[in-house]
Amino acid sequence: MNVTTDISLVSLVSNASVLVQIVMGLLLVVSLMSWSYIFMKMLTLRRARAQTTQFEESFWSGTDLNTLYQRTAANSADTGSLERIFEAGFREFLRHRTGGAMDATAITSGVQRAMKATYQREMDALEAHLAFLATVGSVSPYVGLFGTVWGIMNAFRGLANVGQATLAHVAPGIAEALVATAMGLFAAIPAVVAYNRYAHEIDRLAIRFESFMEEFSNILQRQVKPQNGR
Repeated sequence: MNVTTDISLVSLVSNASVLVQIVMGLLLVVSLMSWSYIFMKMLTLRRARAQTTQFEESFWSGTDLNTLYQRTAANSADTGSLERIFEAGFREFLRHRTGGAMDATAITSGVQRAMKATYQREMDALEAHLAFLATVGSVSPYVGLFGTVWGIMNAFRGLANVGQATLAHVAPGIAEALVATAMGLFAAIPAVVAYNRYAHEIDRLAIRFESFMEEFSNILQRQVKPQNGR
């Protein structure tokens, strides 16, 4: 018997039982989906960080808020999350100012609600597919382990029909079973690493968004007070 050929990876997968092959196929599909989401999320977060930094520099450079709002509204298709939060807050601010005199607290409260709603939508978009990565990272090892257990059971059941058991008889069955565990880990490890990394990056962006919302609310509140004092 050519042991190298019999226990090669291709041979192990092709000679595995139907259930183990189904498990391997499922893990392969899940792994490919995970990698696609990993690369998509990497590009999305990289762009979000760059857009946030660019807008913060523009905002704190002393640009007039009306000019900044008009520029942001005109390029709404290419704006980032923080720009959309700013746009929603300033639009609400202008609506209150043109609608009649109101106290600073009422205007600031309306602006904060508008920014908070946009903030929630932006965070939902940034967190898209993270739940999938978390699920893959936690479930894939157990799916692979299920395939391993099933494969080992088949290997030992096959020994019942053999008069004298040797390593050559049991090795292929054990090896094909362990391939399922290896595929489960191959799917789970990148998903867990990516989930932890991206969740941390999203949390950092969320902190930057929330800090901007608080500072922007204070700026608008200071602009309202002189009008109310007249």
